[in-house]
Amino acid sequence: QVQLVESGGGSVQSGGSLRLSCVASQYTYSAMAWFRQAPGKEREGVAVINSVGSTRVADSVKGRFTASRDVAKNTVYLQMNSLKPEDTAMYYCASGPLPLYLLLTASDYNNWGQGTQVTVSS
Repeated sequence: QVQLVESGGGSVQSGGSLRLSCVASQYTYSAMAWFRQAPGKEREGVAVINSVGSTRVADSVKGRFTASRDVAKNTVYLQMNSLKPEDTAMYYCASGPLPLYLLLTASDYNNWGQGTQVTVSS
């Protein structure tokens, strides 16, 4: 199974930016999604990019977060701008068996990274 490794998390002040990366151990013809989970909350789909480069972001981050993909590097990115304290969470990338779909439901993905923590202070 393809391994996914996230990086780029950290602590930032409100209004700041971070770029998360997710490197796959090999090329994967999959939709790649970003999820986040805060303590005591359900895992929330944030953004997804499919195998042909189409993207979708959740309403809660629209206009602030952008997903992108570098196929040559087997890497997907999540650019996060104008961060807010409510964006604080563990962020995970995931791949799934439906390469052309733009799904933001956790049950649609079957391969997950270990996560990277994002903390936004006010």
